[in-house]
Amino acid sequence: MSDANIRERPPITVTSLDLERLERLLESSAYDDNAVAQELQEELNRARVVEPRAVPPEVITMHSTTRFVDEVTGAEHELTLVYPHEADGTPGQVSVLAPVGSALLGLSAGQRIDWPLAGGRSTRLRVLSVVRQPESLGEYHR
Repeated sequence: MSDANIRERPPITVTSLDLERLERLLESSAYDDNAVAQELQEELNRARVVEPRAVPPEVITMHSTTRFVDEVTGAEHELTLVYPHEADGTPGQVSVLAPVGSALLGLSAGQRIDWPLAGGRSTRLRVLSVVRQPESLGEYHR
């Protein structure tokens, strides 16, 4: 991704705990040539990092459930953002290492982001709401 694309993306916020866990995950050689993992690392590099107790309730963190719309297709979705090892095919879950998952991490209600997909395509996602965020419920060490 070019620096111009990074500047065009909306600001994002991640918790220090999510950052630590995701960076540890991305250190695995299994993700060396993974384009989504590279995009996620670039997002983490530009994120504002806060302590879990300080994250605003409208920010999508790991294990948050969010409602969003794909503005390219018009389809609305409600998904919970999970780590790859938790993505077991259960409906309503999306891995942070799926394109949609990495796009959503750190966004807030009302924000939109253009995000690359496989095959040179892209999409634009807009966050409608954060339905459930663990940190806002006092769940800091999930």
